[in-house]
Amino acid sequence: SKLAALFEHPLYNTPVPEVTEKDKLFNINPTEKFSLRSSGSDEWVSSSKAETLLPTGKTAYDTYPTWLKFHIGINRYELYPRRDPLLPTLLRDLATQRIVSSVQKSGGTQLKLIMTFPNYGQALFKPMKQTRDQETPIDFFYFSDFERHNAEIAAFHLDRILDFRRIPPVSGRLVNITKEIRDITKDKKLAKTFFISPAGNVCFYGECSYYCSTEHALCGKPDRLEGSMAALLPDKTLAKRRSWRSPWRRSYHKSKKAEWELNPDYCTQVRETPPYDRGHRLLDLIDMTILDFLMGNMDRHHYETFEKFGNDTFLLHLDNGRGFGTHSRDEPSILAPLQQCCSIKKSTYLRLQLLATQPYRLSDVLREALAADPLAPVLAEPHLRALDRRLGKVLVAVGRCLAR
Repeated sequence: SKLAALFEHPLYNTPVPEVTEKDKLFNINPTEKFSLRSSGSDEWVSSSKAETLLPTGKTAYDTYPTWLKFHIGINRYELYPRRDPLLPTLLRDLATQRIVSSVQKSGGTQLKLIMTFPNYGQALFKPMKQTRDQETPIDFFYFSDFERHNAEIAAFHLDRILDFRRIPPVSGRLVNITKEIRDITKDKKLAKTFFISPAGNVCFYGECSYYCSTEHALCGKPDRLEGSMAALLPDKTLAKRRSWRSPWRRSYHKSKKAEWELNPDYCTQVRETPPYDRGHRLLDLIDMTILDFLMGNMDRHHYETFEKFGNDTFLLHLDNGRGFGTHSRDEPSILAPLQQCCSIKKSTYLRLQLLATQPYRLSDVLREALAADPLAPVLAEPHLRALDRRLGKVLVAVGRCLAR
């Protein structure tokens, strides 16, 4: 296993800073137990109402569902640890747990659903809109591209292979539109959009600002539909997140250019502007840039951080559905922050060099990681080969900076 060998490599075993109580997203009562009412109402029961005695050798933490353990594990330095024993269980839960509720997520340009499980865990479902081998047409603007369910799955695994660990876990899943969406939804607006197509397939389109119409309906075969299931982050009422506009945001206009596209010295003013004037925020943003270039994602207008940790924390790499749209061409402008600032974390550079070597080739380790997903093969082979080509271009860009 190349993937196992990669994670055993010394570059993937560097020490993480010690996590103190103030570095944890949540400080929990270690005696609080999690239980579900036997009546089947699927609701929280606090320790005062739960069984006072636990099975021998068990702690209160052992009663928590996997999604809650994931939330509790988030800290200033990482969304989840490198060797996270929870990860296989969490991915399996996303792929197999019974869905008890499906409602449309508000906002956004395309249809997304929030699925709830019996243990109160929740996931964001992005349905399949295109086949694996469809490329984004060359005349499409980045802001009118489809979001791809398989891009969300591949982005999670790529982010982990790069050792960023800033994307919440994502699994593929085959969903029954009739039983797991239409028949159980309490979302009246969503419910009104279901119909049977001329081919006899169950379809729906929801309500959103861009691709929600009968022309862009999502149809099953006859009611089976692929999609990505992403573990939701803690509710914003419990863990506030701050949204930051990316300094290298595109204009989102058909003819206007952004300032960074016109000013080659743009990075100088970014370096003088908070929060990029101190700490590792700019270097974290360049990490995200490299992830986006490898995926071909031009749609990174904002990013988020957990408010509790201020400026000294990682960036969340959310919404990756517009990645992996093209494999036959690369988009060099995505690398503008790296090229204009000529800065990169040493640890990131060393790992990129490692992933360009034969024993740890990026396409090979990602192919292996994706093979375990329920929807494998997640990416068409040309996309995997494009990763190796793009990785070479990132290393050339860093080489030019070193030469300068």
